[in-house]
Parts: sequence; C-alpha cells; structure tokens
Amino acid sequence: MTAFAYIAAAIAEIAGCFAFWAWLKLGKSVWWLLPGMVSLALFAWLLTLVDTDNAGRAYAAYGGVYIASALLWLWAVEGARPDRWDLIGAGVCLAGAAIILFGPRTA
Repeated sequence: MTAFAYIAAAIAEIAGCFAFWAWLKLGKSVWWLLPGMVSLALFAWLLTLVDTDNAGRAYAAYGGVYIASALLWLWAVEGARPDRWDLIGAGVCLAGAAIILFGPRTA
C-alpha cells in the first residue's frame, strides 16, 4: 500500500503543480487551476495512507519517490530525456527514501 500511495501521490502532486505551471507559464486557461487544485488535494490525502506514525517520516521518504517521478514526468510529458546525472541523483534519493522508510526503529 505504501508504494501505491507514494506513486499515486507523486503523480497527483506533479499534475497539480503542472496545472499551475501551464496557466502561469504556458498561457493556458485559468480553468486549468480547478483540476490542479483537486489533484493537489488528492496528493495530500494519498500521503495519509502511508503506514507510519510520523508525518515527517512519511514526507521525507516521499521526497525520493517524488524526485524520481518528476524525472519520469520530464521524459513522458515534456519530452526531455533525463541525463545520467538526473538518473544518478534519483537513484541516490530513492536509496535515501528506502533507508528512511525501512530502517530499523527502536520503540
């Protein structure tokens, strides 16, 4: 469930932010903001599905997933292929997210 929540949250956040980008930077209609705001609300709700007692830990681990997802968005939606430094950086971030999420905790 955690992987689903993080991936879905990343898509919702990026799509919501892109709606604002499209309105302000690409000259799209102000109506782009409506689905953008719904998408951002969905993003926030999806993060509550992560199985952890600490919101900060859920957000920190999500950061790595967000970075990797943003690079996929860059490639799939914007047509700009990530370079090796993007991929190395995303790998480091995902490793950090895994350590935060799955590291042993003391009670």
